[in-house]
Amino acid sequence: MKQQTLKDSFSLSGKGLHTGAMIDATFCPAPDNHGYKIQRVDLEDQPVIDALADNVVATNRGTVIAKGDVTVSTIEHAMAALYAAGIDNCLIKVNAPELPILDGSAKIYADEIARVGIVEQNEDKDYYIVKHKIEVSDETTGSKIMILPDDGFSVEVKVNFESPVLSNQYASMEHIEDFAHEIAPSRTFVFVREIEPLVTAGLIKGGDLDNAIVIYDSELPQDRIDQIADMMNSPRREVSSFGYVNTRPLSHDNEPARHKVIDLIGDIALIGRPLKGKVIATKPGHTINSVMSKKIRSNIKRQEVQAPVYDPNVEPIMDNNRIRELLPHRYPFLLVDKIIEKSDNYIVGVKNVTTNEPFFQGHFPQEPVMPGVLLVEAMAQTGGLLVLSVVDEPERYSTYFMKIDNVKFRQKVVPGDTLIFHVSFMTPLRRGMAIMKGLAFVGEKIVCECEFMAQIIKNK
Repeated sequence: MKQQTLKDSFSLSGKGLHTGAMIDATFCPAPDNHGYKIQRVDLEDQPVIDALADNVVATNRGTVIAKGDVTVSTIEHAMAALYAAGIDNCLIKVNAPELPILDGSAKIYADEIARVGIVEQNEDKDYYIVKHKIEVSDETTGSKIMILPDDGFSVEVKVNFESPVLSNQYASMEHIEDFAHEIAPSRTFVFVREIEPLVTAGLIKGGDLDNAIVIYDSELPQDRIDQIADMMNSPRREVSSFGYVNTRPLSHDNEPARHKVIDLIGDIALIGRPLKGKVIATKPGHTINSVMSKKIRSNIKRQEVQAPVYDPNVEPIMDNNRIRELLPHRYPFLLVDKIIEKSDNYIVGVKNVTTNEPFFQGHFPQEPVMPGVLLVEAMAQTGGLLVLSVVDEPERYSTYFMKIDNVKFRQKVVPGDTLIFHVSFMTPLRRGMAIMKGLAFVGEKIVCECEFMAQIIKNK
């Protein structure tokens, strides 16, 4: 799948939850590989902050990112709406240290994205594929998040509060397409007993009955309730029984749990890539969400490119017979067994390394190691198949090395290893010249990488 951005810009205005000030935010299309970035246009240098988990500096009543002394808070609802819409690249311009809270949900963001539309870009999406269970937990709070391998993206959330009104709730999103209708309208929530210390701490100057579900679950005298309403500049209301104080009814019986799905998706969006995996969360919150996102970001930084998924049971796109029709190489120099994946910009090939390889006779008899130059050659052959796929009558062409740069050998390849090659264009193919990046994996580890130039020439 290709990366996506907004077809056009849109702007929103509303109160800030923390500052109470009126805020303007504009969401703009952005180029390929831009990611999510937030620009503080109210400051002199208009600094830009990458919306990544690495930059999360606080998680008290919202997610806060920073670059130096410059911060932006309450970003999670907007991030969730962008992520769920499949948008990879967006620049958000805001004139305050937070995004507007709007109605306390992600609905208005999702509606505006749907209104302006989405456009496909040139670069491929770069998924983070969960291949093994990832887990984080907090023994103090009982919070736990687990992500399991899955073909798509889904979320399950369980919440548990010591409250007669809001005790155990469960919410799930099986398909990302369900977000806009089933999840996005769910508002944030707060307990009446929490409001006074939050107001005193200056954390919810913009909070009111229009942008949050207010839960009354412990007895307070009416004059105390009136005092809290006055502190929030909200109209006084007589409360005689436990329940939800809002005049607007809940969108769903489990609206609070559904809102936790919004928060979780918004924080996961900060890994910087769309994720393939099943997220199961118990008592999630911005703190534990950010711990998970930072853990994944650490994995990404450790190895920027993930190994392609290889399922030997899946029929290859090109088998050895088809490869032999396209490449002139023959035994003992044909070093690609099959092609398992291909797009306009990249290709994935497989080579099974056996003890019968002829080069092991001399390299080395007592400790067989595949020569590094043959790893590069195998990637070049895989790249040749990518180049040949863009021309008519590929059987009439051959590809030739012209230059090799930035070769790195990270670990040895031995009999029994299965090599997986990922080769991609670094620049568009021009005049028969291709510049490509090659990566060779064994399991999840990169064993070799290089950049090379090749030329495609019609056979005489």
